[in-house]
Amino acid sequence: MPQSEKRAHGAKPRIKVGLIGADIQASKSPALHEREAAHHGFDYSYDLIDLAVRTGGAAVLPLILKEVEDRGFAGVNITFPVKQAVIEHLTDLSPEARSLGAVNTVVLRDGKRTGHNTDWYGFHESFRLTFPDVPRGCALLLGAGGAGSAVAHAALALGVRTLLIHDVERERANDLATRLNDEFGADRAVVTTDIPKAMSEADGLIHATPTGMAKHPGLPLDGDLLRSHQWVADIVYMPLVTPLLAHARATGCRVLDGGGMVVYQAVGALQLFAGIEADPARMRSHFAALVA
Repeated sequence: MPQSEKRAHGAKPRIKVGLIGADIQASKSPALHEREAAHHGFDYSYDLIDLAVRTGGAAVLPLILKEVEDRGFAGVNITFPVKQAVIEHLTDLSPEARSLGAVNTVVLRDGKRTGHNTDWYGFHESFRLTFPDVPRGCALLLGAGGAGSAVAHAALALGVRTLLIHDVERERANDLATRLNDEFGADRAVVTTDIPKAMSEADGLIHATPTGMAKHPGLPLDGDLLRSHQWVADIVYMPLVTPLLAHARATGCRVLDGGGMVVYQAVGALQLFAGIEADPARMRSHFAALVA
């Protein structure tokens, strides 16, 4: 059993994990992981390691990784803003993480740090179950960072024919489009700088930037660009109903909040950390209670 400890004969297996990211004090991941692990008989603890309150911020990421290794952690989840920065400090990457160029889960085992990505699966399952019948000819993706890379991969795997990608850092959007086209075929991903034109062509919008979170208020684009026939998926889950989703609902759009992605990426992380075959339905119910 990975990184587990028997504290006494017959005691529950003990697992220690955590989350590294900025402004994460309101994260629901500790409660989500700990309750599901308890159902499987684990003594499971999930710590928050907030770069916003740590001296040095993201610059001390290497020290934090060494710290959690020394404390016997089975692994850590990784979130904004270090899903890509963490890669240079790892021993190995899973095929998915290498393809995506982003990591949201690091397994610490046998002196090795292996990066994985369960974000793409989280978005894939949430979208598949919530939007089984939406048109997928063209979608606009806002944000080409670590989370954007994961949801872009999922979107093309789900059958989106053309993914238009916009990011304030043009080079980051170009890099993502190149990787996607290498994997899924030429011209499946196209970089755009013209959001109004892209929205006029799109069946749906995928939002993968921090806009809408408490410290990044507002809409990520002009709300008047939305049309009632479009669908809108937001990966932000704090708050669950972001300004973008509220506006989209008022416009008549079908919407997908970030809660499902959180649950399904946690399902994958629990498997990696402790070999737990989590119950997604139970976890979705728990998550709903946490954010109610």
